[in-house]
Amino acid sequence: MTRARPALPVLAVAAAVLALALASGAHAAAGTHGVSATVDRTSIRTELGRTFVFRSRIANDGAATADGLIAHLNIVSLRGDVYVDPEDWSTHRTRYLRPVGAGGSQTITWRLKAVSSGSFGVYVAVLRKRGDDRPPVTAPLVAVGVAGRKTLNAGGILSVALGVPIAIGLVTAGLKLRRRRA
Repeated sequence: MTRARPALPVLAVAAAVLALALASGAHAAAGTHGVSATVDRTSIRTELGRTFVFRSRIANDGAATADGLIAHLNIVSLRGDVYVDPEDWSTHRTRYLRPVGAGGSQTITWRLKAVSSGSFGVYVAVLRKRGDDRPPVTAPLVAVGVAGRKTLNAGGILSVALGVPIAIGLVTAGLKLRRRRA
């Protein structure tokens, strides 16, 4: 009768897997060496042409100071029916953060203007200046619903659209009347 070898304790296996992951350069999915990103809201409703604001918090949950961090804002159409040019929505989409001490955080206020109606996703990604191989940390998506405005006088154009043809008609009628009298 042969005896089976005793199984390695679970703790020893877990320690071996962790040591292997650290040795191979694997990084935790939760962040870039303890950096995390959150937002103060996950849903915003607004109207076309309005400015809206949300805040993101970049936290350093690690044991050392995190420096060289970049926070970047992006916008995408969630339906795919609208072309999105992020620069139209915000002129300050990239922020270079000052060093964040261990256990510290920085809050960023993002101001955007709704330039298209529809459903959009706004998100903040945090990466390092060094351009290392760590994946960016992203904050939860902020779902933005932008209602279109129906207006007959968009931007004050109605008076011009009606006034110019009427003025041309009056000038033409006046010239014709003048020629008949002469």
